[in-house]
Amino acid sequence: MNSKDKIYVAGCGGMLGEAFYKVFENSYHLKCTDISINEKWISSLDFRDYDEYRRDVKEFKPNYLVHLGAHTDLEYCETNQEDTYITNTLAVENAVYITNELKIPIIYISTAGIFDGKKDTYDDWDTPHPLGHYARSKYAGEIFVEKNSHCHLVCRAGWMMGGGPLKDKKFIHKIMSQLKNGKRELFIVNDKLGTPTYTHDFAKNVKLLLENEFWGLYNMVCSGITGRYEVTHELIKILGKENEVKITPVQSDYWKKEYFAERPSSERLINKKLDLRKLNIMRDWRVCLKEYINSYYQGYLD
Repeated sequence: MNSKDKIYVAGCGGMLGEAFYKVFENSYHLKCTDISINEKWISSLDFRDYDEYRRDVKEFKPNYLVHLGAHTDLEYCETNQEDTYITNTLAVENAVYITNELKIPIIYISTAGIFDGKKDTYDDWDTPHPLGHYARSKYAGEIFVEKNSHCHLVCRAGWMMGGGPLKDKKFIHKIMSQLKNGKRELFIVNDKLGTPTYTHDFAKNVKLLLENEFWGLYNMVCSGITGRYEVTHELIKILGKENEVKITPVQSDYWKKEYFAERPSSERLINKKLDLRKLNIMRDWRVCLKEYINSYYQGYLD
């Protein structure tokens, strides 16, 4: 790494973008863009517009391009398929064309959701079988990067947590929102298994691979395989509300009206390649969950 190395981060307005900015800002010159400007360090860009994307990246002249943004709401992706593939797949192809032209590496973020859940756990070499359009669009991006990029890093995240109340739209914040709204009984599915992924740990491990120039495809999730039900119990324990909140296990069908998109029964990833290279710095999900709540949700439930 050179002290003047520059990184262009596209789609930086979400929970993962916030972590990337905090982890990389002191070591690199960053340009962070998004279609939504929600931070002073973000400038406007729609990476679905190839000409605009290409022009903006070329003007910055980065050493690396990190392509973060995507539609991640499974129900949205099922009902807005054209926008899903334009945003999650074609935009990734745009990034590959740009990085090949500039002869720089692309860092692409994929997902544990590309597997069908028929196995209990998946390592880096298991073959994905996406179930819905979100998973299919993300896997299509992954395939295009691997087949067409001259230099790339593809990192698969699990159940993402990070960003706090303003940026977290995932499971942890949904539970915290219910508690804030006075819910004292939580109905949590006990038939969905996966691996939480703290955004800050994820960004730090990406940085480690990038700086060691270990390119390729990597699973990158917190350690400790688990499920939605167990995560909720741990969250309530961290909050010290074991005697105030009842957690009732339900099957996924209980929420089929709100969450109608098909989801794999298991999204549990194993960081096999990171372990073999001795570059796995992802911590246990319980440690990360506690740090996340203490760092981002102080006073939220008051």
